[in-house]
Amino acid sequence: MSTAPQLRPVSQDPMVRHVASAWLPTRFGDFRILGFVDEEGQEYVVLTRGDVAGAEDVPVRLHSECFTGDVLGSLRCDCREQLEASLRFIGHSERGVVLYLPHEGRGIGLLNKIRAYALQELGLDTVEANLALGFESDLRTWGAAAAILRILQVRSIRLLTNNPDKIEAMDQLGIPVTGRIPLRMKPTRFNRRYLDTKRDKCGHLL
Repeated sequence: MSTAPQLRPVSQDPMVRHVASAWLPTRFGDFRILGFVDEEGQEYVVLTRGDVAGAEDVPVRLHSECFTGDVLGSLRCDCREQLEASLRFIGHSERGVVLYLPHEGRGIGLLNKIRAYALQELGLDTVEANLALGFESDLRTWGAAAAILRILQVRSIRLLTNNPDKIEAMDQLGIPVTGRIPLRMKPTRFNRRYLDTKRDKCGHLL
């Protein structure tokens, strides 16, 4: 069994509560898998490696779930590649955290994301498709992620991200960000326009 530290007993946060944890060996390394639930019943999965309580400069990935990419291996996005790169990086680090967040389709949900795909096939980009469906380009919020990091007693983080909005959000929510670890994925003919849109319209650092 893993010698990774158990989650220490800490006070819960009003926004989320810890409900379970276990050892999880993966092809990226050994982790603790933790389950959290918020006041609305939304579930969150977190992987930790090493002892993160009281630690500074902890590598952290805030990963928004992507069923089509993470599970089905869709080539329309780079989500699975970013997730695996983050797990590989943290799996080879002394400590780190991956938060798997229920943000399907940047917050619009799986079925609406499929509707957005259909609009993209008609010529819209990913931002235009969300707007055409009546949504903002990005509906994600980060309060639960910050609450989980507080429960884990992480003092400061280095984010594995290309998205400056995540850095700003964490800082505003009281989680100091001491650095950024870029995730550079090679574009393909299937996702090049998607990545160009993230860079040009969403400000991602690609």
